Amino acid sequence: MLDSLAKKWRRSARESYEDPAPPEGMTPLSASLEENIIAIRQAAANSGDLVIKRLVTAGTEVALLMTEGMFSLTAFALLLAQTLPNLKDCSGPEEVLEWVRRYSILGADQGEVRTREEVFRLMMSGFVLLLVDGCAVGINLGMQGFSFRGIGEPNSEVNERGSREGFVEPLRINLTMVRRRMKSPNLCFEFIQVGGKVKTDAALIYLSDMVSGRLLRQIRSRLSQVNMDVVLETGYLSPYLEQGPLSIFSGVGSTERPDTLCGKLSEGRVGIMLDGTPFVLVVPYLFTEHFQSFDDYAHRPYYASFIRLLKYISFLFTILLPGGYVAMANFHPELFPEVLLYNVARNELKTPFPLMMEAVIIFFIYEIMREAGLRLPRPVGHAVSIVGALVIGDAAVTAGIIGAPMVMIVALTAISSFVVPSLYEPVTVLRFAFILIGGMTGLFGITVGLAVVILNLCSLVSLGVSDTAGAAPFVPYSMRDIFIRAGWKTLEKKQLNVEDLPGEKLK
Repeated sequence: MLDSLAKKWRRSARESYEDPAPPEGMTPLSASLEENIIAIRQAAANSGDLVIKRLVTAGTEVALLMTEGMFSLTAFALLLAQTLPNLKDCSGPEEVLEWVRRYSILGADQGEVRTREEVFRLMMSGFVLLLVDGCAVGINLGMQGFSFRGIGEPNSEVNERGSREGFVEPLRINLTMVRRRMKSPNLCFEFIQVGGKVKTDAALIYLSDMVSGRLLRQIRSRLSQVNMDVVLETGYLSPYLEQGPLSIFSGVGSTERPDTLCGKLSEGRVGIMLDGTPFVLVVPYLFTEHFQSFDDYAHRPYYASFIRLLKYISFLFTILLPGGYVAMANFHPELFPEVLLYNVARNELKTPFPLMMEAVIIFFIYEIMREAGLRLPRPVGHAVSIVGALVIGDAAVTAGIIGAPMVMIVALTAISSFVVPSLYEPVTVLRFAFILIGGMTGLFGITVGLAVVILNLCSLVSLGVSDTAGAAPFVPYSMRDIFIRAGWKTLEKKQLNVEDLPGEKLK
């Protein structure tokens, strides 16, 4: 029995062993094991975590290459250390390679390696590489066993209902969290590499029966243009996926929640995962989605609609309230009620700065305190917030540097800005811009500035999809899930395709 099986191995090895040319620009492996080991050691500068174990099996010298701390010692001991040295039914390097390649399971994920660049990439991803003397091809064995942060609730997206799981740093772990929720053969994971000198593993995630082919081709083309040496975060990729006029808004979203990503995938979006970060990009991403959350679809429609309208009002409140207050106090004091106007005038007479300068100073101090509280450890960060709110605010008013109404405006604006956290960056810029516009031109300038912001937002296009799709150009049926949220029985009656909306170029 063993003799017939050994003959079959030898015949199969002679008939099927091929050595295709490696991809252009990559260095192929040599048939000499000694040359490969020397070249790999030199390329790695003989790094201390490079582990090379040489042994002889079935009369053929082989080498196991791995990175210390990246592979599982248990899997290595059970699958390789006990099996490979006892191989006796092969004669010659090609038969050893063929036995490992076709008639053994020495790793959960096995494949062939033909270039030195692939050796380094896989070895530093937790694979064990098997090189055989006399063969210009190696075998990679999936034995990953590196440590990583445990799965927990994400801090940036807190929901009342739904899953408490959030993405972590390892790419493969994140993929399993998506697959566990979407058990569909149409869910596709397309693996790519981004970066120049350091190739970082990434994955495109989409439903093959829902996604647009043109959208996929555009994403692949744009990611292939990434020439940065190192890509450490998905935020590095966002500029390559955006298009249209210069704007502070982005058509690329991000999420840390698997359930949110699954919801976007079911709408035909594409998720972009990057190894080493828990933030997943979602493209295309509409502006109205900043005001939506997973809780909207778990709560009753009337309450979800109320919360959504509250978010829109808070967004306008946080960008227009400081500038509007400065504009009214400087140019349109008649718009204040008589009692309020008296209080505002009395407080401003006690302060040494003009109202516009006062607003810029206090908001600048607020951003300093926020950044300090964000970067410091959490216990110290809370202390910074308390000191800023109680000590500095009260002292500024008591000393007559800042008026009490302005402190109230800052507090209301700061609270409103946290209602829609994903828009905090553009909100901060717009807040300062409207303060300056309102202080110099009054309410007329604020009206013109708001119109310019709206026009800029309507002109943005992300990969063929308008950022304001559904709302502008106006489509009545899309209103069921923009400013309000209709019930599920209404939402499921008709499917709205973005490709069919006026002005869309995604086909």
